[in-house]
Parts: sequence; structure tokens; C-alpha cells
Amino acid sequence: MAISKNARLGIILMGLAVGMLGMAYAAVPLYKIFCQVTGYGGTTKVADATNGVVLDRTVKVRFTANTHKDMPWAFRPQQASQTLKVGEQGLAFFEAVNLTDKVIIGTATFNVTPYKVATYFNKIQCFCFTEQTLQPGERVDMPVTYFIDPEIADDENLDDVKELVLSYTFFMKSIETDTQTVAMITRNKK
Repeated sequence: MAISKNARLGIILMGLAVGMLGMAYAAVPLYKIFCQVTGYGGTTKVADATNGVVLDRTVKVRFTANTHKDMPWAFRPQQASQTLKVGEQGLAFFEAVNLTDKVIIGTATFNVTPYKVATYFNKIQCFCFTEQTLQPGERVDMPVTYFIDPEIADDENLDDVKELVLSYTFFMKSIETDTQTVAMITRNKK
């Protein structure tokens, strides 16, 4: 049975549409993987621990914190900056305060600038991309454990980097007003 030209064209166009839809769904996770591997857009790497190599070279890490305009939290770094040796493990704290009378769930994103150094900035522990639930008026300290990979010394394009900025932004995920949900969140936090 022969397929007409119009039917063949319709099948090809339908296949292209399905393929494009599939690529649209795959774009976000593929982009995230790309950024994590390359450091594009200030995306840092995640590590389990330092490799123990510490260089004499020092880098100053400045910290900034922001909230989205709809996020009713106060959010700030507890230190303006830290200077540490390349390969040395650092520990910084950020403070978040829920300024409302409601349970607020938030999520933080981050980036490192200059972008070219992001692939060498490694986080061991971080509160980013994890839901943070704060009760009404609750204040919490959130740690970030990090180090700068000693391999930065092998990249001559980064010899000029003496300072970088680790920046976080908190976004509101949801407001819990249902009393049963609030009671469940409170029980699970204890």
C-alpha cells in the first residue's frame, strides 16, 4: 500500500513536533548538567571533601544574599567575606528569618562570579536547592562548607583571580496556611 505525499509529509511533521516537544522537556536537565560540568553561568561543583592539597595562594570569598521580591524573609550572610588558601576548607553561615505569621517554605539558588572561576569552587555542604521550612518568626543559621580546587593554579587564565563572590537568592516555594499541614511540618522538624 503506497502512502501519499501528503500523508508522508504529515507523518514527518508529526515526528518533528514530537521530537521538538521531547527536546523541550529534556532541555532543563541537560542545561543543568552542562552548567555543572562546565561551570557556565557561575554553577559550582559539589564535592564530598577536599583532597588535602593546600596551596600558599589565597583567595578572598565575598558573600551576598538576596530574596525574591515575593519572599517575606530577611536573609543575609553572617560574614561579609573570608580569605583562605586554595584547597583549604571554609565554613560560612547565612541567616534567614521568617518575617510573617505563616509557615513559609523557600528554596535558594546560587552562583559564583567571576563565572570563569565557578568550576573550581566546590561545595561540600549547602542549603541550596533544598526546601527550607521556617515557622512564623523563626530564625535559622544555614552553613555552607566549601573549598577552592587547587587545580585553579594550573589554569593560567585564572592567575588574576584574587577575589570571588558567592551569591544566594531565596525564592518562596509555598505558604502553608492549612493547620493540619502546619502541624505535620512542625512535628517532622522536631
